[in-house]
Amino acid sequence: MGEKKRHDQDGGAGGEVGPATGSKAEPMTAAQFLSWKQRKNEDEAARKAEEERKRAEDIATGAVQMNGRELFLHEPWVFDNELY
Repeated sequence: MGEKKRHDQDGGAGGEVGPATGSKAEPMTAAQFLSWKQRKNEDEAARKAEEERKRAEDIATGAVQMNGRELFLHEPWVFDNELY
């Protein structure tokens, strides 16, 4: 029922309608897609780098517990079996 009301309000014009704009959707070009994909990858890399920096900072301050790999990288003497 709400869908019909919305259809009547926008003039009832046929065709594909974009979800947010209410205008016809235009196909994305390859250049636009590659630009979007590059921005997305850069944002993801920046987010991961920030998470790694924060994790390293938290490990250095002792705020979080290290996993086995992190312990091996930061304190390899713990895994030295020659002491036994």
